Amino acid sequence: MSDITAVPARVLATDACTSLVAKLVAQHGPVMFHQSGGCCDGSAPMCYPQGEFLLGDHDVQLGEIAGAPFYMTRAQFEYWKHTQLIIDVVPGRGGMFSLEGGEGVRFLTRSRLFSDAESCALAAETARSR
Repeated sequence: MSDITAVPARVLATDACTSLVAKLVAQHGPVMFHQSGGCCDGSAPMCYPQGEFLLGDHDVQLGEIAGAPFYMTRAQFEYWKHTQLIIDVVPGRGGMFSLEGGEGVRFLTRSRLFSDAESCALAAETARSR
């Protein structure tokens, strides 16, 4: 048995999320996510047609869910870098600008803290990529 911990994904999706993403892609084409940092829609993952949300130097890509890139601002990432984000779907109204708004459901971010071993694996990967 190896004592090397695999580098964990920073963002995951539930089955309900991947099903909804597939439906939205069928309706709108390729999509992307940006984790909202507050204001009108709270701190919700927002889903947009790819290219319709302008990304800047302050945005970082955490990974992909169901083939859709997932971003958040660098400043927000500093607060959340110790957690794995799990994107889920729950009943309710989505953000008014997010594509799931008319579906009667909304995306929801759940999270869990990385273990010490996972945090070390992520730090080592970051050091290698610099």
